Amino acid sequence: MTPTLVTHGPVTCLNVTGLGEPGGAEYGSAVAALFAVAAALDSPPAMLEGRWWVEDERPPFEVPREQWRWHLMLNLPAAPAPGAVERARLRARPASAAVERVQVVTYTEGECVEALHEGPFSTEYVTLKLMEEFMTEHGLEAAGPHHELYLTPPDAAELRTLLRQPVAPR
Repeated sequence: MTPTLVTHGPVTCLNVTGLGEPGGAEYGSAVAALFAVAAALDSPPAMLEGRWWVEDERPPFEVPREQWRWHLMLNLPAAPAPGAVERARLRARPASAAVERVQVVTYTEGECVEALHEGPFSTEYVTLKLMEEFMTEHGLEAAGPHHELYLTPPDAAELRTLLRQPVAPR
């Protein structure tokens, strides 16, 4: 749970962008579409990741969850060959109508503060506070969407989530 400073280079992933609460209908549809397209690509299983933000002046936890914005992602071992994702969407279409929203995206977060959160999502604020304190002590500020890597399934008895925040000097 101790925050650390790490650097993350370019990552290529399947991505769906959306709006709404975690576990809501749009979120569930996006997750199903990602896994359906990944399976149709014969991509090795990847853990679900989410990058979260709000378009509001209030602190994120004060914004109603239905107004949260996200990119849900599954990392790919390499960029797919031209036309591969389009063919995978066609094969996956019966599994999820949302497959048309799945895109291939490459992004770089650069320098990040990272900490492992063990416990329910509802207590992430404790780990996030430690990360904020670490950032303040090191003269850093948030520089991009909050990132979560879900290390366990959402129904696991003991949830483990790697929390990551891209940062820049103040």
